[in-house]
Amino acid sequence: MVLDLTTAWALILALAVFVYVVLDGFDLGIGILYPFFPKKKDRDIMMNSVAPVWDGNETWLVLGGGGLFAAFPLAYAIILPALYPPIIAMLLALVFRGVAFEFRWRAVRPGTKRLWDAAFIGGSVTAALAQGIALGALLQGIEVEGRAYAGGWWDWLTPFTLLTGASVVAGYALLGACWLNMKLDGEIQQRVRELARVFGVLTVVGIVAVSLATPFLDAGYFDHWFGWPNILWVAPVPVAVGVLIVMLAWTLTHDGRDWLPFLLALGMFLLCFVGLGISMWPYVIPTSVTLAQAAAPYESQLFMIVGAAVLVPVILAYTGYAYWVFRGKMDPDEGYH
Repeated sequence: MVLDLTTAWALILALAVFVYVVLDGFDLGIGILYPFFPKKKDRDIMMNSVAPVWDGNETWLVLGGGGLFAAFPLAYAIILPALYPPIIAMLLALVFRGVAFEFRWRAVRPGTKRLWDAAFIGGSVTAALAQGIALGALLQGIEVEGRAYAGGWWDWLTPFTLLTGASVVAGYALLGACWLNMKLDGEIQQRVRELARVFGVLTVVGIVAVSLATPFLDAGYFDHWFGWPNILWVAPVPVAVGVLIVMLAWTLTHDGRDWLPFLLALGMFLLCFVGLGISMWPYVIPTSVTLAQAAAPYESQLFMIVGAAVLVPVILAYTGYAYWVFRGKMDPDEGYH
């Protein structure tokens, strides 16, 4: 029973992190794409496309962080000290980005608006890079002694974490471009599709590079992917990723359903997330602390899961409703002011 609750909480947190990644991912991706659209009119249109929904995306980040603290307090106590620099950088970047989102509409002088645009770009790139670095640092392993972090301040900074950071930046830019392709029309949509193809290639390169490097980080990872009979169960994941890559490439080079590239990009992220779970299971801190070792007492998990059973569907419902209300192509003459 304890294992069942622990697994349930692991799945809830995985859901929260994944939903945050895909929702805030395209949001951050728009900021990453900003430098390729220097005209004020284009930037206003791009920002208007996410204005109705952007500030609800961090709900899932709060749920993920708070849920980790409540359901797996030992993991929280170890991960936070190990990843303080990238996590602090991410939070500050999100703050600057959020302020820039609101203040650029109030800026009167062109110089001030350019300053807020720069803050929006810098916050988006920094947040995406920091999230990727934190993921890479967790995946490569955290030094644990007893029940505490035993590493140094800079242990998170390695070539592998820089690779994962750059891959996440490219992936978010792809999501942002696919979102704009779905929401916009005309000349700006064609430019967005071109950028989607460029960042699609960069994302695929990142996926391949990270996927090739991960099994050699630890013998356990290698066994999960290439051990027998595990390989029979996990082989469909990379095969499915390959199929989605081919489909995404085709949709970005042929006119058709503008929503399809975004859906395929989300599918790629989902399969990469599944691959991450395959690599890490059953650890929450590879390869030092398992989910069972880090879990809160059974009574605490039971108490919290009652609240989660109510709140998570509510959050999903109002999030889905918000996106449903603002579905379809955006009118460039109307938007957030």
